[in-house]
Amino acid sequence: MASSQERTGPLSGYRIIEIAGIGPGPFAAMMLADMGAEVIRVERAQSVRGPAPDTAHWDVLLRGRKNIAIDLKNPQGVEALLQLVEKADALIEGFRPGVMERLGIGPDVCAKRNPKLVFGRMTGWGQDGPLALAAGHDINYISIGGALGAMGYADRPPAPPLNLVGDFGGGAMYLLAGVLAALVERGMSGKGQVIDAAMTDGTASLLSPFYGMMAMGMWTKERMDNRLDGGAHYYGSYACADGKYISIGSIEPQFYALLLELCEIDDPEFAKQNDKQHWASLRGKLEALFITQPRDHWCALLEGTDVCFAPVLDLQEAPTHPHNAARQSFVEIDGVTQPAPAPRFSRTPSSVQAAAAIAGEHSEAILNDWGFNSSEISALKQGGAI
Repeated sequence: MASSQERTGPLSGYRIIEIAGIGPGPFAAMMLADMGAEVIRVERAQSVRGPAPDTAHWDVLLRGRKNIAIDLKNPQGVEALLQLVEKADALIEGFRPGVMERLGIGPDVCAKRNPKLVFGRMTGWGQDGPLALAAGHDINYISIGGALGAMGYADRPPAPPLNLVGDFGGGAMYLLAGVLAALVERGMSGKGQVIDAAMTDGTASLLSPFYGMMAMGMWTKERMDNRLDGGAHYYGSYACADGKYISIGSIEPQFYALLLELCEIDDPEFAKQNDKQHWASLRGKLEALFITQPRDHWCALLEGTDVCFAPVLDLQEAPTHPHNAARQSFVEIDGVTQPAPAPRFSRTPSSVQAAAAIAGEHSEAILNDWGFNSSEISALKQGGAI
């Protein structure tokens, strides 16, 4: 595990506290750690299950940070966390509204201990509103945000896009943007602030261009009726003879013309590229064409051209694709293949600081690094706070 002095990346020197959660919070914390921040993950003391195992913990979302276990229902534990807050630049948490306040570590309490603290709050529904206290998951948040209803086949229920849109796109990335923006603003004002990052808000924000297109009459609310939702024959995925798939996105006329040329398509109906009445028929004709050959055939013919083509790869295939391999888009850490840090910085490169730690693996080391003396650490152990 790299020390704060050894860490590389544009956020080297920043200290972040992550209150353990699932999904978007850990993803944002991973991004911060990849970019060089010293992130400590605070687990419940009850999560500790004995000494650290000899093998690494394989949860990629937990990479790059040290782990401390604190009993936040123990007054000594609460005070220990608040002492950590005094030396932190930011804190991120993902509890339902009110939980941090009931634990005695809400934003008002933390601000009194550290007025410069950026306090990032990640929830599905937001800190207020009729649904704020309700349970939910990604699929629910993207439902009321409008995203789920715009995806999938017209004759089937909407299909969830994994949990990429709510948890990670509309959640973690907006939390990350909020925390980073608040840190920049703090450099001018000298003051911290609270970030209310809601997945419903983030999902709605991601849909901004579609609301714009709908206002211009360029988008309908029906699924598979638009250029980018699979309705258009020139923007979608197709099955091949070997059961694998390819994707094409030949939107622009010149790219579409090249698709027809390379695939030797001379059917006059294909000239009606943007006539919706012909899309279903043209999709059927492309389906009949692409199913005649295996995926590798179409890759040899179309990949790397201006057709806007790519093979549809699964999670095991993606790391070995020549483009990904050339850019080193995936790395192996302690035997686990995983995406490399992104984005890329020319002068202060990000890196995976370490493999994931287990709950409480670095409790004493963190306290020591953050200014606790040996007698204070012993008292916390004796009191059951760590």
